[in-house]
Amino acid sequence: MINKVVSGAEEAIKDISDGATIMLGGFGLCGIPENCISALVNKKVKNLTCISNNAGVDDFGIGLMLKQRQVKKMISSYVGENAEFERQLLSGELEVDLIPQGTLATRCLAAGYGMPAIFTPAGVGTEIAEGKEVRNFNGKDYLMEYAFDADFAIVKAWKGDTAGNLIFRSTSRNFNPVMAMAGKITIAEVEELVEAGELDPDYIHTPGIYVHRIFQGKNYEKRIEQRTVRKAEI
Repeated sequence: MINKVVSGAEEAIKDISDGATIMLGGFGLCGIPENCISALVNKKVKNLTCISNNAGVDDFGIGLMLKQRQVKKMISSYVGENAEFERQLLSGELEVDLIPQGTLATRCLAAGYGMPAIFTPAGVGTEIAEGKEVRNFNGKDYLMEYAFDADFAIVKAWKGDTAGNLIFRSTSRNFNPVMAMAGKITIAEVEELVEAGELDPDYIHTPGIYVHRIFQGKNYEKRIEQRTVRKAEI
């Protein structure tokens, strides 16, 4: 069996260099690869293209890389919680592709399945469609979008085993599994790492064949992007 276990985030991302294209899993701040993001910040790699549903917040997640000007281009769906992202976008310092959320997910999925492109009705007749091919199927127009081509996919799972099999929890399943399939090299950090064979096969979301490196993370903050609480009853 191939040994996929590495000592930690620093070893896992050691060959990510300037100019790389990286997928980063998670939804909002839920299920983001906190340890690998910190390692990338410390490594100070730059000119990165980051594919992620969100752009983090000002002082956490991808926001930490944006603050250090490590990101050249951001490919995202929802970016409304990051003031530094907004500043860099409006000043022209950051290239941005805003993509409908379903299209973002399906372009990840297509990459994982080995499909070169998808056809989607989302964006037809809008600025998103400018310069892109449109085809008509059964009387309805569809926009052609290419599958993503990412050098690395970095994901965070609840549990994993030494063979790379992964189990995600709840909201973190929104983008982590499809991104895990899509990277040329997939790096997984997990809250709990167990020996191969200890996970129930019926509960595995990502088979180990997609994962190249895995390690047990530490010190997870698991921040809440927008905390909403009920007012105390008097």
